[in-house]
Amino acid sequence: MTAVILIEPTVPGNIGAIARVMQNFECTELTLINPKCNHLSKEAQDRAKHAKEILKQAKTIKKLEEAPYDYLIATTSQLGKDYNITRLPILPKQLTQIIPNNKNIAIVFGREGEGMHNNEIETCDMVCTIPTSKKKPTMNISHATAIILYELFQTTKENVTSHITLATKEDKKRLMQELDKALSRMKTSQERKTIYKKIWKRMAARFIPRREVMALYGFLKKIK
Repeated sequence: MTAVILIEPTVPGNIGAIARVMQNFECTELTLINPKCNHLSKEAQDRAKHAKEILKQAKTIKKLEEAPYDYLIATTSQLGKDYNITRLPILPKQLTQIIPNNKNIAIVFGREGEGMHNNEIETCDMVCTIPTSKKKPTMNISHATAIILYELFQTTKENVTSHITLATKEDKKRLMQELDKALSRMKTSQERKTIYKKIWKRMAARFIPRREVMALYGFLKKIK
C-alpha cells in the first residue's frame, strides 16, 4: 500500500487535484499534517471530481512522527551535495526499482511555498526528487504527485521480493536506539557520530529485510 502525506497544505484546490491524481493510480489513502485550509471545501471537492471519497476519508495528524507507516519517502526540489547526507536524493525511476509492492509506504510532499524542512526530511527514510529545469526547479505539488505516482504505478503488483518480510518502523527504531548506545561508547567527535548515525539510517531505510535488521541489532548489542 502506497499512501500520500501532505504537510501543512494551504490551497484547497491543490488537495482536490491531488486526490483526483491519486484515484488515477489506485492510491486511496491521504493524510494531512496540520492543514491550513478546509480539505472538504467546495473548491477542493470541485477539483477532486470523482475522487471526493478520498477527501472524505483523509486523515489529519499534527506531525510527521505520528504517521503510521513503516517507510516514509520525502520529496524535494532542493538537492543536497555529497556532504549533505540528509538531502541526497534518488529519482522516481530509481525509486520504482527498490520500492517493494504491497508494503506500508507513504510519499511525503511539503508545503506549497517552502517544501519540507530539514528536520522533516530527517524523519523520513529516503528522499526522492524529480529532474526539472535549474531555472525553474519547483513544480506544482499536484503535478509532482502525478509524476511520482505514475512511476510507481508502472511496477507490477507482484515482484520477486514480495515474499520477503521487511523491517517495520519499530524494528528500525530499535536498531537506531542500539546504535545510539554503541556511539555513546565510541571515542570520537559528536560531529562524526552524527554522520555515522545518518549513514546507518540511510542503510536501514532501503527497504531492508527484517532478518538483516535483527542481525545488525544483535551485532551492535555485542559491541563493548
